[in-house]
Amino acid sequence: MYALMAAIFVIGYLSIALEHPLKVDKAAAAILTAVVCWTILVLGADSLLPMLEAGAHGAGGDNTQFVVGELRHHLGEISEILFFLIGAMTIVELIDAHEGFKVITDRIRTSKRVHLLWMIGFITFFLSAALDNLTTTIVMVSLLRKLIKDKHDRWFMVGIVVIAANSGGAWSPIGDVTTTMLWIGNQITASGIVTQLFLPSLVCLLVPLAILSFTMKGEFERPEQVETEEERSDPTTPFERNVVFVLGIGALLFVPVFKTITHLPPYMGILFGLGVLWVTTEIMHRSKNEEDKHPLSVVGVLRKVDTTSVLFFLGILLAVSSLATAGHLTQVATALKDSLGNIYAINIAIGLLSSVVDNVPLVAGAMKMYPLVTPEAVVAAGADSGWLSNFVVNGKFWEMLAYCAGTGGSCLIIGSAAGVAAMGMERISFIWYLKKISGLALIGYLAGAATYIGMFAFV
Repeated sequence: MYALMAAIFVIGYLSIALEHPLKVDKAAAAILTAVVCWTILVLGADSLLPMLEAGAHGAGGDNTQFVVGELRHHLGEISEILFFLIGAMTIVELIDAHEGFKVITDRIRTSKRVHLLWMIGFITFFLSAALDNLTTTIVMVSLLRKLIKDKHDRWFMVGIVVIAANSGGAWSPIGDVTTTMLWIGNQITASGIVTQLFLPSLVCLLVPLAILSFTMKGEFERPEQVETEEERSDPTTPFERNVVFVLGIGALLFVPVFKTITHLPPYMGILFGLGVLWVTTEIMHRSKNEEDKHPLSVVGVLRKVDTTSVLFFLGILLAVSSLATAGHLTQVATALKDSLGNIYAINIAIGLLSSVVDNVPLVAGAMKMYPLVTPEAVVAAGADSGWLSNFVVNGKFWEMLAYCAGTGGSCLIIGSAAGVAAMGMERISFIWYLKKISGLALIGYLAGAATYIGMFAFV
């Protein structure tokens, strides 16, 4: 049963990685994997959980009841992440429905490749920190379609967008789902991750930008404007657009502040921001007819929220938690510690692995493999205190994990949500990205990792 659980998880993982060739949505594979893993766990509980101490299973030592209790416990933690994502995605979709992102896109005037390269890189880097890397990639790819006519010119810019979006998301608690997971799990704090990872993340972007600046010359050609003023019908006024944009971005940025002040989980902060934005848009559009009002309301926008991604996160996080309950992840953690023996090497390996497989289950697995340690436990550990000190809140392991899992996926186009979105929107081939962008992403990734390690070497 123990080996069967691991085999089912590997098969499910391969089904997620081979989503496009198999033509089976990764959310379906993730949910099925989760249910099968937990079913095997509960049916084979007596043989799978012999290592648990007597009495740990609850009254009577019932393994089945223990498994059900663990499932409920893990589902409570996962629900916090899912509610946060639903709230954040709804706010972003509401901004997009009001065309709030035109505030940014309408201000880019340059026609030089290098100037646009740096401009796109920095806009994406900071926008990703405020929103998230997936949403930012979608916005920036849509922008580049309006700016650049030649496909291969545009693909180079999209490659930089993927690198910048993942770099920008790594140093913000709301910029990447894996960083959000660590923040919600209390492994990191908002202030700690921003101060410690901003410089490594910036280096991760600057190195590829600097290299491309020597090879990318000349000007790019803009596409012809085929849309007439009569055909263009803006759904909102400039005032409405700006109000929703400011309130929406403000709601996202307010989440860390809300958590610091109230000590409530982040999903409460994002729901508060969504509630304020919901009331504001209802009042703003109350005089419009239903046909014009519905697409601009939260009710209308909810239909556009990517619920498939939410179900994927639910499935994969539940599947990983089943392995944590059965003890698989503890064995993996021990093996990594014994073979690599260094938190930096472990994290760099996890980051590179995230370019092949999804970083969400990798981080979820690491969170289960290496439990959060209290300062009191470090003091009591004695000889092992040096190793355990890396796993306290804002410990080096968690910070490095946030960086590596967030940026390592840029090395392959299938390695991150940003890359997959860009691949789908622009039809970028895997081989083209591997030849033109992967090397740049890898150099930037390693440079950022070296920067983080160097920051402590000089302290």
